[in-house]
Amino acid sequence: MWRVAIVLLLCTACKKQEAAAPPVDEDTAPPLPPVELKRGVDACSAYVTKVCACTAPAAKDLCGLARALPDALEVARQVSVSPDSKRRDVLQANDSQRKTIKECIEQTAKLPALGCE
Repeated sequence: MWRVAIVLLLCTACKKQEAAAPPVDEDTAPPLPPVELKRGVDACSAYVTKVCACTAPAAKDLCGLARALPDALEVARQVSVSPDSKRRDVLQANDSQRKTIKECIEQTAKLPALGCE
């Protein structure tokens, strides 16, 4: 009788170990949410379109600089979704994307002061 109880106890213990969740890889981080990234890409694309269409003399130099912003977002996105990227790399890429998006929004807000519509 005791042998049966011990066998059942061991079987129950084995089942509990199998049902445990797989360990979380703590050396990774999630990339930016797709919705946040899309809004950022749209904001940067709109900024590039507006600043490059502006005929004000001050905007001419800004057009060339603005064209690099969508590329910077894409490079950072690729780093954040790469399976080779470590947690630190992903977090830095996410931070870079957010700073680039912020720059696009702030520069768009400054366009009316330059004489752009």
